[in-house]
Amino acid sequence: MAWPSVFQRGSLLSRFSHHHVVVFLLTFFSYSLLHASRKTFSNVKVSISEQWTPSAFNTSVELPVEIWSSNHLFPSAEKATLFLGTLDTIFLFSYAVGLFISGIVGDRLNLRWVLSFGMCSSAFVVFVFGTLTEWLRFYNKWLYCCLWIVNGLLQSTGWPCVVAIMGNWFGKAGRGVVFGLWSACASVGNILGACLASSVLQYGYEYAFLVTASVQFAGGIVIFFGLLVSPEEIGLSGIEAEENFEEDSHRPLINGGENEEEYEPNYSIQDDSSVAQVKAISFYQACCLPGVIPYSLAYACLKLVNYSFFFWLPFYLSNNFGWKEAEADKLSIWYDVGGIVGGTLQGFISDVLQKRAPVLALSLLLAVGSLVGYSRSPNDKAINALLMTVTGFFIGGPSNMISSAISADLGRQELIQGSSEALATVTGIVDGSGSIGAAVGQYLVSLIRDKLGWMWVFYFFILMTSCTIVFISPLIVREIFSLVRRRQAHILRE
Repeated sequence: MAWPSVFQRGSLLSRFSHHHVVVFLLTFFSYSLLHASRKTFSNVKVSISEQWTPSAFNTSVELPVEIWSSNHLFPSAEKATLFLGTLDTIFLFSYAVGLFISGIVGDRLNLRWVLSFGMCSSAFVVFVFGTLTEWLRFYNKWLYCCLWIVNGLLQSTGWPCVVAIMGNWFGKAGRGVVFGLWSACASVGNILGACLASSVLQYGYEYAFLVTASVQFAGGIVIFFGLLVSPEEIGLSGIEAEENFEEDSHRPLINGGENEEEYEPNYSIQDDSSVAQVKAISFYQACCLPGVIPYSLAYACLKLVNYSFFFWLPFYLSNNFGWKEAEADKLSIWYDVGGIVGGTLQGFISDVLQKRAPVLALSLLLAVGSLVGYSRSPNDKAINALLMTVTGFFIGGPSNMISSAISADLGRQELIQGSSEALATVTGIVDGSGSIGAAVGQYLVSLIRDKLGWMWVFYFFILMTSCTIVFISPLIVREIFSLVRRRQAHILRE
C-alpha cells in the first residue's frame, strides 16, 4: 500500500510556520482551560456533598443553627449525589443547545471574539457558582441550576471555534495525527483541573473553583489579543490555495461522491472582515452532508461513556474503594493519559490508511473488553491505574478523533467546495449531539448507581459503546471495501 501524503513532499512539520505553532498552542490551551474548570466540579463532588449535607457527615459535632439552616440542602448524601448528577445533566443539555447555536454563530462572526467572550464570561460564572456563594454562605438549589445552565451555554462557544480555527490553518495532509495530538487538549485540561483542584482542596472547595476560574479568565484575555483566526489575517495563503497545488494523492477521508478517483480539493476558509465574505451553510444543509448524521448519533453514545468517566470517575474511586478524594483526583488522571495516547496513535493510523471508520471500529470493539476488565478492578491503585489507562486509550481515543479530525473532515468535504462556511456548524452539530447523549447519560448514571449499583453502570457503558459501532457500521463496511479495492488495484498495477 502506498504511503499517504503525510509522508510525501517532505516532512509534515516543514510545511508549518511559527504562526501554525502559535495557533496550535493557543487553541490547545484555550480549550484545556475550559475543560479544567469543568473538571474542577467533578473533582470536588465529595466536598460539595459534605457541605450540603452536614447531618450525614458531622453527627458528632454540634453545629450552629445558622449553618444547619443554610447548608442543610439535602437530608442525605444520596440525595446530594443525585442533585450533583442533575447539575451535570443540566450543564450538558445547555451545553448541547449552545453548541448548535455557537457553531452557526462562529461561522458568521469573528471566531476570536466568540471564543474570548465565552472563556471570560464562563470563568466569571464558575467563580460565582463555586467561590462567591461559599464565601457569602448562600446556598440555593435554584441558583446553582441557573448558574450551571448559563455556564453550559458559555462553555459551548469553545469547541466549534477552536476546531474551525484549526481547520483554517491545517489542511487534510496529516490531519489525523495533527488533530489527534491537538485533541488531547481536553485530556490535558482534565489533568490540569485535577492537579489544580487537589492542590488547594485542603483549604476548601471554593478555592479550587477560584484558581481555575482565574486562570481561565486570563487565558481568555490572551486569546483576544493573540490568536489569529486564519492565515489571511496576516497575508498568508490559506489551506485552499496550498492544497490546490497538491497532486491528487491528497484524497479526502470523507467523500460524498461514489467515485473516489474523481476529486478536486476546494475548501472554504473562515475570512476576517477584510476578506470577501462567503455564504455560510445552513443548519439543515450541514445535517444533510454525508456522514454527519451517523457520526452525530455515534458520538451521542460514545460521549455519554467518555463524559461519564469525566464527571464520575473521581467520585467512583472515592465511593467504591474508599480512597481519599485528593488521591482519587490524581489517580483519575490516568484515564486522560490513555485518551491522549489513543487519540494521537489512532489518528496517525487513520492517516496511513486514509480511512477513519475502520480504526474507530477496532478501538471500540477493544473498548468493550476494557470496560469489562475495569469494572472488575481490584482494590489496588496500581492495577486500577493500568486498567484505567487502557480504558481511556480505547474510549477517549475514538472520542477525540470524532470530535476533532472527523468533524474537520465532515466540514470540508467536496460537496461544499469553496461556496460556503460549514466547519464550525458541522462541529457544533456533531459535538452538540454528543452532549445531548452525555446529558441524558449523567442522570442515568446517578440513577442506575443509586438503584442497582456500580456494576450495572458499567453494563450500561458497554451497551452504549456497542451502539456507537452500530451507528457507524455502514461507514465501516464502505470504507473497508474501499481499502480492499485500493489494495487490489495496487496489486494489479504492480
